[in-house]
Amino acid sequence: MKKLLLFTIAIVFMSCTQVYATDVNTIKATIVKHSIEMGVDPAIALSIARAESGFRHEARSAYGAVGVFQLMPSTAKRMGLNAYSLNDNIKGGIMYYKNMYKMFGSMELALAAYNAGPGNVKKYNNKVPPYAETRRFIAKIMTDYNRLKANPDPAMLNAVKTQQPVATVQPAPAPVVSNVEDKLQLEILEENPLDLELNLETFSI
Repeated sequence: MKKLLLFTIAIVFMSCTQVYATDVNTIKATIVKHSIEMGVDPAIALSIARAESGFRHEARSAYGAVGVFQLMPSTAKRMGLNAYSLNDNIKGGIMYYKNMYKMFGSMELALAAYNAGPGNVKKYNNKVPPYAETRRFIAKIMTDYNRLKANPDPAMLNAVKTQQPVATVQPAPAPVVSNVEDKLQLEILEENPLDLELNLETFSI
């Protein structure tokens, strides 16, 4: 009887673990999808979600924050989203981080604002507030972010594989010479090709 009970408990535990793993993979894939669509690095979005909830949508904080990205329902409502919806919670979290990044111009300050609020970052002259919790939050996320940049999560790799290939441009067909005058003009162009200089500038955000 005791062996049967232990066996039953083991089966239930394995089933729960399987469901949890599936849910986490689905959540990660959704985070990566929305990150790419919104122009945010999936690595930072995944790192925020891991720190905030461990990818658990059922997570709730003592302050009233809910979901994968621990959004306050009032904050989500201002963005036209429902914090209790998994999809909206993920979109809202990524959108909020993106807004904080635009506001302060750096990853660390955006994370500080995400954790402590933009008002506190401004209060300390656009520097990370001297709060132990906020500094731990930033350090934890940056460590995970750097790890993901070196070893991407399978959800990130799968997103790259499923992206549509870039269409190749076929070379234009050679001009058809219909008469002697056209042939002469073509020969002149070939003997004196135009030199074009193209200056490329690389921008980084």
